[in-house]
Amino acid sequence: MSRGFLEVEKEYLKNSGETIMPTRGSAKSAGYDFHVKEKITLMPNDKIVIFSDVRAFMDSDEVLNIYPRSSMGIKKHIRITNGTGVIDSDYFNNPETGGNIGIALHNFGEKTIEIQAGERVCQGVFSRYLITDDDDASGFRNGGIGSTGK
Repeated sequence: MSRGFLEVEKEYLKNSGETIMPTRGSAKSAGYDFHVKEKITLMPNDKIVIFSDVRAFMDSDEVLNIYPRSSMGIKKHIRITNGTGVIDSDYFNNPETGGNIGIALHNFGEKTIEIQAGERVCQGVFSRYLITDDDDASGFRNGGIGSTGK
C-alpha cells in the first residue's frame, strides 16, 4: 500500500518557482492542502485552470478527491468549477500531462480576488472505492480532462 505526491517531471512543469508539496495542516486533517505557485488575479466571474506541478501516486483501488478549502469559498468566494476534482490512480504517469494536477477555480463573488504565491487553495483527500461485481472496465487512460472513454 502506497500513496503520496511527487513533483511532475521537468517537461510537464507549468509554473516557475518552487513546487510546494501538499501537506496536512494538523494531525487530524483528512485533506492535503494544495498551494499555488504564482500569484493569481481573478476578476468577478473569472474561471481559470491552474496547475499544481504535483502528481499523486496511489493504489489502483484509490482515488484522490480535490475539494475547496472552506476559507476560499467563505472568505474569498472562490470555488472549484467542477465541484470536486477526481484524480484517478492511472493519471499519475499520464503521457499527455505527466500527471500534473490541474485545479479549476471560479470567482463567484463581486470583487476581484488575488491569491498569493504559496497560498493554499484546495485540499486533496485520498480514499478507497468499490466496484460492482459485474464490472468489466478495460479502458486505458492516455490523456487529461475528459480523456477516458474515448
